[in-house]
Amino acid sequence: MLSKISITELKDSDIGKWVCYTGGAGETEDGKIKSWNDDYIFVVYKCAGNWDRFQDYTGVATNPKDIKFI
Repeated sequence: MLSKISITELKDSDIGKWVCYTGGAGETEDGKIKSWNDDYIFVVYKCAGNWDRFQDYTGVATNPKDIKFI
């Protein structure tokens, strides 16, 4: 089940959790939360399959309205 994400409710324990991005054209992509600031959640979508080292890869600034926890 997917649940909405609120930046103000994120905790350190949410780092590494899987999320699903849904774009305006309906495309989807899964990734892991790397970090966040007041406006965006930084999500690693691609890491050459090295998900155990996802924090070594670049996080993409993602609008929290476009992602949900998986």
